[in-house]
Amino acid sequence: MNSDDNRLPELLAPAGNPEKLKIAWHYGADAVYLGFTEFSLRAMGRNFDAETLATAIRDARRTGKRVYVTANVIAHNRNLQPLKEHFQLLAELRPHGVIVSDPGVFDLLAETAPELERHISTQANITNAAGARFWQRLGAHRLILARELTLDEIRDIRAAIDIDLECFVHGSICISYSGKCYMSTYMTGKSANAGDCTNSCRWKYDLVEEKRPGQYFPVMEDEHGAYLMNSKDLCLIQHLDKLMDAGVNSFKIEGRMKGIHYLASVIHTYRQAIDSLHQRPYRVDPSWLRELMRIPNRGYTTGEIITNEGFDTYYGNTERVVHHGFELIGTVLEIGDGWATVALRNSVSGGDEILYL
Repeated sequence: MNSDDNRLPELLAPAGNPEKLKIAWHYGADAVYLGFTEFSLRAMGRNFDAETLATAIRDARRTGKRVYVTANVIAHNRNLQPLKEHFQLLAELRPHGVIVSDPGVFDLLAETAPELERHISTQANITNAAGARFWQRLGAHRLILARELTLDEIRDIRAAIDIDLECFVHGSICISYSGKCYMSTYMTGKSANAGDCTNSCRWKYDLVEEKRPGQYFPVMEDEHGAYLMNSKDLCLIQHLDKLMDAGVNSFKIEGRMKGIHYLASVIHTYRQAIDSLHQRPYRVDPSWLRELMRIPNRGYTTGEIITNEGFDTYYGNTERVVHHGFELIGTVLEIGDGWATVALRNSVSGGDEILYL
C-alpha cells in the first residue's frame, strides 16, 4: 500500500467466510483479511479453501480491493511442511499480503514466496521502535501494531521506519498481550495460539471459599456474578484523525467470528468516518455512535490510545454483553418498486420497528 500522506487510511475488515467477504465489499471495505482453517487464528470459523480464496483474490484485483491471508499461528515443527505447501499455493494465487507472527514462518514465507508482501501480526507484540526497525530490516512490508500502544508510542514507531503501519480501531480486546494468553488452554485444553480460543476471560466468575465448597459468592453485589476479566470493546472512531496524523496507514476492524449484522454496521460506519478525514477539523457525526451502539457490545473504550481516562476505561462494566434490542432479521435479496425480497433469519411480528442498512 502506498504511504502517501494525502491518501486516506485503508479500511481493513474481517472476512470469516465467503458470505462475510461479500458483506465487507458491499459496505465499503478497502481490504479484507481472511484465512485457511489450518493456519489462521480462527480455527472455529468456516474460513476459505483454495477455490473460494482464488475467487476472492480475483474479484479483489478486478475491483481495486485487497486481500490479506492470515498465517499467524505459533508454528511447531509439524506445521512447517504444510505451511510451505500453503505458501506455494499462495504464490500462485497472489494475495496482496500474508500475515505472519512466527520468525520461522516469516523466513519460510520469504524463501517460498518472496514476491508476496509479508505483514507482521499483532501476535508479534510490536510495542517499540526497536522491534519495528528489526522487522523492517528483515524485509517486512507492514507492521500490525500491538493494541497496547499509546498515541505517542505510535508516533515514535512511525518516525523510526518507513513501511506501512496497521492498527486495530474497533472490536474485542484480549485480557493478555496478543499471543501471550494461555487461559483458554488451561480452562478447556484449546489453545488461543492455535486458533481455538474459547474466550474464557469473558465467562462469568464467582468466588468460592475453600472451606465452604458449593457456596459461591459474587465478587460484586449482583445476582449475575461479575465479569472480572471481561474488557470493554475497543472503539476509536472519535480519534481516527489522530491516528492518521500519527502515520497509521490501515485501520483494522476485529471480528472474523462476528455476525454479518456486526460487520455491516461497523464497516458502514467507519467507511463514513474515514471518508470525512480530509475535512478538518475532523467531526464525529452523532449518528455514527448511535449505529455502533445498535450492535451487541460490552461498552466501549479507547484502550491505551487515550491515556487519561483511568483504569475504568477497560473494566467499568460488570455485564458480559450490553444488548440494545437490535437484532438481524434478514438480508435483502431483491428490491422492486415498493417491495423487497428478504431472506429472514429471525421472526418478525406486527408492530416491530425495522431498520435497514
